[in-house]
Amino acid sequence: MRGPDGLDAGSDHEDEGRLAQSGIPHLDGGGPDFDRMIEALRLVQERITAASPPDEVVAETSGLLEKLAATLGPYEVDESRQIAGRRMDLPGRGQALVPVLDIDDWDEQLVRARVTLGRFNLGAGGAAHGGVLALIFDEILGRLANTGRTRSRTAYLHVNYRNITPIGPELRVEAHVDRVAGRKRYLTGAIYRDGTLTAAAEGLFVELKPGQP
Repeated sequence: MRGPDGLDAGSDHEDEGRLAQSGIPHLDGGGPDFDRMIEALRLVQERITAASPPDEVVAETSGLLEKLAATLGPYEVDESRQIAGRRMDLPGRGQALVPVLDIDDWDEQLVRARVTLGRFNLGAGGAAHGGVLALIFDEILGRLANTGRTRSRTAYLHVNYRNITPIGPELRVEAHVDRVAGRKRYLTGAIYRDGTLTAAAEGLFVELKPGQP
């Protein structure tokens, strides 16, 4: 599991490997330290969000980040060759956009997972930003819609915010395939904190036609 600071607390990489069937092509690359780099990025995001540093530390950190960006700049590639988001063997697919989901169950009809949100995901008052919850739903519903099926894309995603979704404690995430009608796939999702429903979602995903990217 990943804690709110992004550090590894026992996440099973095999769970991520099982999700290679969910419509996102796997790409090798980056070597054994790619996961370490992404973990460091998650931690930097978390620490910057939570910090109130003095001006000299802000200046020093800015210089370091600019240097890192310059170091990576010459290695930019097109989307088909990028590694981030396509290392299905790594937590979070090897990218820092979507919070890492720790998978408990995954088949063609349902997903059960856990997620822990940190300060980088904060809206205000200890509550997760609503956009982060929509991001989680789009990730998990979209990947379930494609599991064992041809690729589809999100047509709509409706999110209902029922209660405060807190940062810090572990949350339970569920997704289900309700029905499939031709090219249309209807799914629902929910996020719980200790049995309390905090957010629910309904999504429609439409199967791509031949030749559609």
